[in-house]
Amino acid sequence: MEYLSASGLQIVLGFGLGALIAYLAWRAGSLSVSGGWAAMLTGGVIFGFGGLGWAVLLLLFFITSSALSRLFARRKSGLNEKFSKGSQRDWGQVAANGGLGAGLALLAWLLPAWQPWLWAAFAGAMAAVNGDTWATELGVLSRAAPRLITTGKVVERGTSGGVTLQGYAAVLGGSAVIGLAAAMFAQPGLRLVVLGVVILAGLAGSSFDSLLGATTQAIYWCPACQKETERHPKHTCGSATSLRRGWTWLDNDWVNFLCSAVGALVAGGLFFLM
Repeated sequence: MEYLSASGLQIVLGFGLGALIAYLAWRAGSLSVSGGWAAMLTGGVIFGFGGLGWAVLLLLFFITSSALSRLFARRKSGLNEKFSKGSQRDWGQVAANGGLGAGLALLAWLLPAWQPWLWAAFAGAMAAVNGDTWATELGVLSRAAPRLITTGKVVERGTSGGVTLQGYAAVLGGSAVIGLAAAMFAQPGLRLVVLGVVILAGLAGSSFDSLLGATTQAIYWCPACQKETERHPKHTCGSATSLRRGWTWLDNDWVNFLCSAVGALVAGGLFFLM
């Protein structure tokens, strides 16, 4: 694969670009203030220490996921009581989706001999979070009722761990977008391999996200609405929520981070073996 080595100028320009994009996203309402600072930091590290290929994948994830969030915000407004946070990303959401990528970019700069493997891991992480975000934004619009990934039981729309065919089609689309971009930076003979590996990583990461949502993610109960929710300590109605199942520390941000980690491990591992 082709890469750019990080020079001092590239690092400075990378943080400048990260700050510009974070500011524009904050002005557009896609990021909160804390999300803007986190995006400036993670984006600056990825742009500055990773280079062009890393920047392209991060921008594809951020632009497409933010656009989908805004495009279908009204159609999903009735499901906001299910999700722990809205479409405006805070620092936790930014770190969950981009923190691992920033760490991989730093490692690639420190360990240049490992850069091809780390690049593949980064592409897998971005495919996982992009596919999962697309599934969240588009899957809830499916006409078919979602089914719990562990048992196949029909559940309410927006329920953590619920999956649909439309949702998995969205995962495939989101992962393929990242895979196609990653393949552009690969050697001609490896492009199809890179595309396939990255798509598999995206599907694996998103499926693991759903598995955690159905088993160990912290899910709460609103006694007033008689509904499950990710929101705590209060539901959108104002009532206090209590833990119904899962681990209290494993909120949606941690689930998203682990989703990206599985994507990175699958893509990086497969690329390393090959």
